[in-house]
Amino acid sequence: MNLIIDVGNTLIKLAVFDKNLLISKTTSFQEEFMDDFQNISNKNKNINNVIISSVGTISKEDILKIKKKYKTLLLSNKTIVPFINKYKTPETLGVDRIALVSSAAIQYPNKNVLIIDVGSCITYDFLNVNNEYIGGAISPGLELRYKSLNDYTDKLPLLVPITTNNLIGNTTDSSIHIGVIQGVVNEIKGFISSYKEEYEEFTIILTGGGSQYLVDSLKNDIFANSNFLLEGLNYILENNKK
Repeated sequence: MNLIIDVGNTLIKLAVFDKNLLISKTTSFQEEFMDDFQNISNKNKNINNVIISSVGTISKEDILKIKKKYKTLLLSNKTIVPFINKYKTPETLGVDRIALVSSAAIQYPNKNVLIIDVGSCITYDFLNVNNEYIGGAISPGLELRYKSLNDYTDKLPLLVPITTNNLIGNTTDSSIHIGVIQGVVNEIKGFISSYKEEYEEFTIILTGGGSQYLVDSLKNDIFANSNFLLEGLNYILENNKK
């Protein structure tokens, strides 16, 4: 069994896989992380391997404790992955994006794939039919957009994301929600439209915690998969065992 540890900017996700089957998933704040790790270890005695992917902060002490208990792979741009990396600055490519593209390479071989991950940032990553990762884009995530409206104005309140399909707000709160949510929806539609000018056919994957607020406003030909990154990390770990 594998334990996947995905350290984000805000939360840490821990997932247990038995080969390619997701058994359990836990989301932790940093201060709860090692307690949750220990609980998962106690409940799953057959865990042998761990992969850690971190775009946030995890202490060296915690990593050492994990390494003492399990054979541990720290994901980096040096790790063996199932795609050809054409990014011009591979040393700056986030490990979360590496995991997403790995998932696409395994699940959608010989296809063009656009992966849209709605997290702290919104990332767009494109894998072509030749299994080459050619790059993508990064823009502010939902919470970052809400926070910037509050931080850089005197009067606008700090709100949390909600699902909205409205186009016209009749209060300040509803106007902010529409501006952020529908603004991102139209951003995504715009990117997809631009890609369609370059590529006749491609698969679109929507993932990340913020995708739940957008999926109803997007077309049905988009595949939503909240576990896409975790699955990619598991594929990388399985591949590197060999």
